[in-house]
Amino acid sequence: MVFCGVALAGCEGALSTLDPAGPHAASVAGLWWSMFGGALMLAALVWALLLLAFRRRGAERPASRRLWIVGLGLVLPGVVLSSLLLVALKVGSGTLPRGEALRIEAQASRWTWTFVYPDGQASEGVLHLPAGRAVDLGITATDVIHSLWIPRLAGKLDAIPGKANVLRLIASEPGRMQGTCAEYCGPGHAGHGFEVVVHDAADWAAWLAEERP
Repeated sequence: MVFCGVALAGCEGALSTLDPAGPHAASVAGLWWSMFGGALMLAALVWALLLLAFRRRGAERPASRRLWIVGLGLVLPGVVLSSLLLVALKVGSGTLPRGEALRIEAQASRWTWTFVYPDGQASEGVLHLPAGRAVDLGITATDVIHSLWIPRLAGKLDAIPGKANVLRLIASEPGRMQGTCAEYCGPGHAGHGFEVVVHDAADWAAWLAEERP
């Protein structure tokens, strides 16, 4: 129990996918916990069968091919993997841009991130977001392939020169977190991160007014 507590304590932090700050990241975290729980149950089953095999070692009772090969070897993995695929597809479709949202352009270059907002404001190294509002990030790059990842808000999406990929974000509450580049892009990759600042409605309006060109 002490080991589990120490291990789970490491699941929090600015770059933790298991400490979600928005509905999309929460669905990803839920999928991870489901897979973790399923893995524990399957591991327990394997160990139980192994112990049973040692206990019955030398017995002349023939093994059932239907149970071991068809049931546990084909049917069980097929059901488990198919279920995970369906859930993963549902989680992924939830992050697709649907309906109206605030559009922010995110441009990656070695080794900075520049964010441009609808009224012409721009920020470098810091992404400003309004809390509780859908935001579509139009992600692109100026040189090589990068990948934008804000673990506490959503999955990662590539930034490709000449192409704009769109990622839907929703931050539930005001606060600060970290984003990073998840694609190796050269010797400066380790420092190719950015800060995310989530504002409440009043602070968001004040920031827009202050930064308006």
